[in-house]
Amino acid sequence: MKTLKIGSVQLKNRYILAPMAGTTDMVFRSICSSFGAGMVCTEMVSAKAVSYGDKKSQALMEISPDEAPVSLQIFGSDPVLMGEVAAAIEGLPFSILDINMGCPVKKVFGNGEGSALMKDPHLAADIVRQITRRIKKPVTAKIRSGVDAMHINAVEVARRLEDAGASAVAVHGRTREQLYRGQADWDVIRQVKEAVDIPVIGSGDVTDPPSAERMLRETGCDGVMIGRAARGNPWIFKDLEDYEEKGTYGGRPGPSGIRDMILYHTQRLIEQKGERMAILQMRTHAPYYSRGLSGAASLREKINNVNTYGELEKVLAFFPEM
Repeated sequence: MKTLKIGSVQLKNRYILAPMAGTTDMVFRSICSSFGAGMVCTEMVSAKAVSYGDKKSQALMEISPDEAPVSLQIFGSDPVLMGEVAAAIEGLPFSILDINMGCPVKKVFGNGEGSALMKDPHLAADIVRQITRRIKKPVTAKIRSGVDAMHINAVEVARRLEDAGASAVAVHGRTREQLYRGQADWDVIRQVKEAVDIPVIGSGDVTDPPSAERMLRETGCDGVMIGRAARGNPWIFKDLEDYEEKGTYGGRPGPSGIRDMILYHTQRLIEQKGERMAILQMRTHAPYYSRGLSGAASLREKINNVNTYGELEKVLAFFPEM
């Protein structure tokens, strides 16, 4: 099993859970860690909100002892503020601080944050520079291929980030304009890998172990970031390890295994957030866990109408496929 080192941080393997808003909370990260994720990433946190003492942002930065190493991702566009916030939170139990330069959401982009930083490589580099001056932990960034097809500048941005002190860069092979549509351009990832000396992590269109292996082979990247393919499928990290070591993998379990995971995931959410919030959040996870099952639409509808853990157990117990 090949591994990956980012700055002073040694990862367990080359497969990383991507940061995903509304998905990669502490519970889901811990579950993915238990299945072998080499590193897990938090949901993105607003540096400005952290500076205001926002309680929701504080909750997003909670980290469990059973998930390690953890990359904590922040976003913003003010280099000085980003540096100050980084220094203020460095004592939290994360291993790596990541800067979001890839979020395509309209509100974030409109504020000059996330993927909007791809329009200003100098500003992007200044943010990394201000942070690396203030903290000792490795600093990384997640970028896109560019803002649109006419402005593909991932290589330039990556070089500037490396010069500013970044310890690694993750490259999503889509433009901001594409959002998550169309095919990811892995050639951009290859170009970035050839242009910098720091580790490059590839992202985009990796859905299973064979596609992860193809990305590693075709781009030469040092690691693979798994995003949407991990939703409802934390088993993918075990599959990635198995495929690299043995050339085979088991895939998702059968209906009973999926049922057990839904219940376990819900139990963990209840422990952290209480029953009401846990049930509400499981409604967002259920469509991913149930995809591919016969009668999945009916199951999702029933789960959307449960209000307690007991009701969820009953729905799953009497569902034919479970």
